[in-house]
Amino acid sequence: MDSDRIEGKGKNLVGKGKEGVGNVTHDSDLQAEGQSDQAEGSVQEKFGKAKDKVRNVVDDIKR
Repeated sequence: MDSDRIEGKGKNLVGKGKEGVGNVTHDSDLQAEGQSDQAEGSVQEKFGKAKDKVRNVVDDIKR
């Protein structure tokens, strides 16, 4: 599994936590920061998945 996938999942989880705390405390800045972290994590995770797919194709070609 690519490290970008792992880091992306982590950012997504942290973002959900921030958004949740922001919701409870009515802190719109923290809510927005959490949503931003989730979006960044999602993109990073998708990038990692794409890298894994390319790596698998290259490995198949080498065989």
